[in-house]
Amino acid sequence: MNREGRGATAPQSASETGPATFTGNRALDLEEGLLFEIGRQEVTGVDLDEPAAFAPRLGGLERKAPLGLPGLSEPEAMRHYVRLSRMNYGIDSGLFPLGSCTMKHNPRLNERMARLAGFADIHPLQPVSTVQGALGLMKELSRYLLTLTGMDAVALPPKAGAHGELCGMMAIKAAHEANGRKPTIVVVPESAHGTNPATAALLGYQVKSIPARADGTVDVEEVKKALSPDVAAIMLTNPNTCGLFEPDVVAIAQAVHAVGAYFYADGANFNAILGKVRVGDLGVDAMHINLHKTFSTPHGGGGPGAGPVVLSKALAPFAPAPALVADGDSLRLVEQQGQAGAAQALGRMSAFHGQMGMFVRALSWMLSHGADGMRQAAEDAVLSANYIRASLQDVMSAPFATRPAMHEALFDDSWLEGTGLSTLDVAKALIDEGYHPMTVYFPLVVHGAMLIEPTESESKASLDLFIATLRDLAMAAKAGEKERFLGAPHYAPRRRLDETRAARAPVLRWVKPQAVAEAAE
Repeated sequence: MNREGRGATAPQSASETGPATFTGNRALDLEEGLLFEIGRQEVTGVDLDEPAAFAPRLGGLERKAPLGLPGLSEPEAMRHYVRLSRMNYGIDSGLFPLGSCTMKHNPRLNERMARLAGFADIHPLQPVSTVQGALGLMKELSRYLLTLTGMDAVALPPKAGAHGELCGMMAIKAAHEANGRKPTIVVVPESAHGTNPATAALLGYQVKSIPARADGTVDVEEVKKALSPDVAAIMLTNPNTCGLFEPDVVAIAQAVHAVGAYFYADGANFNAILGKVRVGDLGVDAMHINLHKTFSTPHGGGGPGAGPVVLSKALAPFAPAPALVADGDSLRLVEQQGQAGAAQALGRMSAFHGQMGMFVRALSWMLSHGADGMRQAAEDAVLSANYIRASLQDVMSAPFATRPAMHEALFDDSWLEGTGLSTLDVAKALIDEGYHPMTVYFPLVVHGAMLIEPTESESKASLDLFIATLRDLAMAAKAGEKERFLGAPHYAPRRRLDETRAARAPVLRWVKPQAVAEAAE
């Protein structure tokens, strides 16, 4: 592995990008070797004193040889990370059309609020008396979430969507156990998010799948066939991953409750119904809310995230610790089971009480928008998705187009029939046009799916350019311009990966290339 062939790809050839350069750089597109190639073990940007004598406490398991990590000077380290950042695509780079991911603008006002000393510099182990302002913000955030959802309680500790799913399903499991029941099955429609069946399986439940109807929604009669006293819950994503609102959701909730089960709603797509629908009115018992999606906070990159869970009256006693309670004019956190207000709680899900930075950003977004602004955000997100679908469905095939889309537009690959191209080829060609690809091959109920969520952040001009780009690609595909697609991306820092090989046989350790002996003169 070296600069000429890093991983499964190589830099672009001179024939594609102009004359070759000595450095490998292409103007401000800088080519850099791996840290192991450019770093030196004897160099570091930080001076560390030799540690004083000490007795190891690792029982003989401490490292016997040097770690062998490469070192950089401080300027080199800065340049390295700046160069990496230039190779990254983010919401500040351009339209980010990932479906079902709500990649929307992060207002800088929210960032400024999160960096205020009273929020950024506090510590979760401080005395509660010194963080009353932070607890007050958490209380106000909780009030907003409960008002928006029509639910009875909220648990703030979960760190992201899947963690929130786990919290909600653990509350459901605890409620069944408190009622002397031990059901073994969780019903999950095919149009749910993939983490739903994984969460149910993690908790020891058997997953029973429900097929989607021809129109992409869940049939209440199919749900009733799957229900029995052995069912603990249904996990329904609404709006679902086909970008559709479930029309029978109230009837589904009633059927689920009739057999003593609970209704878990996946709230990842809450951006589509924010301020328009209160999920509590639909019969939902638990739903996680991605603060880092619906309420504009940073998304992706491994965090940070926040996935509070709202609970119905039936599940409110089973919220995890810590719980926020009021004692007169002050606030405190109930930390342990058995304390007042946490008698039936399922226990602790995380070390502390949530991600404070996410709480500040989310409440800042809510206060900035107000009730009417949040409602308009949802309406604009739905309008954007329908605009994209209506503008492309004459050149790209859109299943379920007889129903209005919600937050995202869904296309399949039947329009590519006879072209010799695939959904992946279109996604790679979109990179050359300066866009991150849409979500591909998901949801699984649609063959060769292309899922686009524009959100409410994009202007009409931005949407029009994206639509024109996809129309141009569609016409090129149908005109037989296969090389534009099969060779894509042509202009990215790296060419197309062998993604199957990278997933199944990743190279995780750098090995120094053997020196090549030069012939004697």
